[in-house]
Amino acid sequence: MMASERRLSGQRDSERRKGNDGEEMNPPLRVLILCTANSARSQMAEGLLRQDGGPAFAVFSAGHRPSSVRPEAVAVMREIGVDISAQRSKHVDEFAGQTFDYVITVCDQAKEVCPVFPGAPRRIHYSIADPAAVAADAEQRLAAFRAARDQLRAALRQFAAAAPSPGGADGSPANT
Repeated sequence: MMASERRLSGQRDSERRKGNDGEEMNPPLRVLILCTANSARSQMAEGLLRQDGGPAFAVFSAGHRPSSVRPEAVAVMREIGVDISAQRSKHVDEFAGQTFDYVITVCDQAKEVCPVFPGAPRRIHYSIADPAAVAADAEQRLAAFRAARDQLRAALRQFAAAAPSPGGADGSPANT
């Protein structure tokens, strides 16, 4: 198997990197965040965990019915200094056959239809209301997106703090 094939299949030992002091570091924990449309909650969660979790996590998001990234999600993330404007909505099939340490679902429907991934990743579910489903004026919709963002940030900060160090001792987030 070629190195690029190992990387695609999630073989983490092929992803070792050097730290600031030149010492070899363990590869990041691979996290896939799933939601129905991969347009709001999972996109915000991807951006949040990338920023708050730093290099300890390789973060991806997808959906089983992808659409496009909601402009409201981009706007409320920009408010807190996280730019998700370059992210795109992806189908979960783009990640078929890849190995993840964690698969996090952020909506109840995604939890029910979540595919099986190789390597028996830990599954975590956060039931976050869909801000895109709020039928109201623009300010109320933005308020719903802010509430979802803030719930996701709190949950993901707890997850990042409780997750084991990459390649370290086994541990499990409190909200599994």
